[in-house]
Amino acid sequence: MPKYKILICDDELGIRESLKLILEKDYEIIEATNGKDCLENLKNNPVDLILMDIKMPKASGLDILKEIKSINPAIKVIMITGYKSVETATEAIRAGASDYIVKPFSSKDVLEAIRKIL
Repeated sequence: MPKYKILICDDELGIRESLKLILEKDYEIIEATNGKDCLENLKNNPVDLILMDIKMPKASGLDILKEIKSINPAIKVIMITGYKSVETATEAIRAGASDYIVKPFSSKDVLEAIRKIL
């Protein structure tokens, strides 16, 4: 059975590497360092799920989420942030996010959120 493909979009190398270590055994991983890279990757690589940081330079994850949903509303997106606020979570869910994970996260948090969606 083919592995699900997950795109990790975060400007922080450490976060991308942590997520990759958690997920690479069970999932195919693609990485993007910003929103523009994320959108470019989606054009060439269909994915099953996107893990995306909310706070990134140039374009916020929420702006990119809206673009992703306008391209393909079926793509599942889990937003990741270091800022735990009800407003941010609500905005992400309203924009189409499937879930929301707060940094620092545990591998259990990430895997549970993904399994719930996929």
